[in-house]
Amino acid sequence: MVAPEIAIVDSNTLSCLGLQNLMEEIIPMAVIRVFSSFEELVDDTPDMYAHYFVSAQIYFEHTAFFLPRKPKTIVLANGDNQPQLAGIPTLNIYQDEKVLIKSILQLHQFGHKEGHPHGHPHPATGHPGGHPCGNSYAEHDLSPREIEVLVLITKGFINKEIADKLNISLTTVISHRKNITEKLGIKSVAGLTIYAVMHGYVEADRI
Repeated sequence: MVAPEIAIVDSNTLSCLGLQNLMEEIIPMAVIRVFSSFEELVDDTPDMYAHYFVSAQIYFEHTAFFLPRKPKTIVLANGDNQPQLAGIPTLNIYQDEKVLIKSILQLHQFGHKEGHPHGHPHPATGHPGGHPCGNSYAEHDLSPREIEVLVLITKGFINKEIADKLNISLTTVISHRKNITEKLGIKSVAGLTIYAVMHGYVEADRI
């Protein structure tokens, strides 16, 4: 499967880097490119991207470009001045990491309602237009016990609490965690949470 390429277009370098790091954890198979201006994006090959995460300011200055590409565009809002855009998802990047992940997951659900032109993989899953096949995660089968441990990790339990809940030793929990991160190639709790939601082990509004 061709890796989806995602463009982040925002003059704020810090928010770009933060979002880029988070997206790379959530979608390890995607290529995330950062552009500090609309001109840089246009100098590249803008139509090769599966999705654009674009700052509200750049979006409003270049609506002629983004409107025809509405299904692929997510506008980055900063905090309280959320732009009200009809039919275009916005992502408030000044949220704490857990809330931000939840927002990206909700965008994923929004994307599946809208459908995807040309079957481009969706940013939050890598699935082409709603089909959960061809996902690089799918090759890694977790055991039922590993899934139980994974779900408890996403709910914020520490190793000792997980051991108590599942009546297993602390060493066993640590060993399960090691297996999970090795099988999935995901080390952060944020990334594991995304994986668990995408595979239906936990619901987005429960995290």
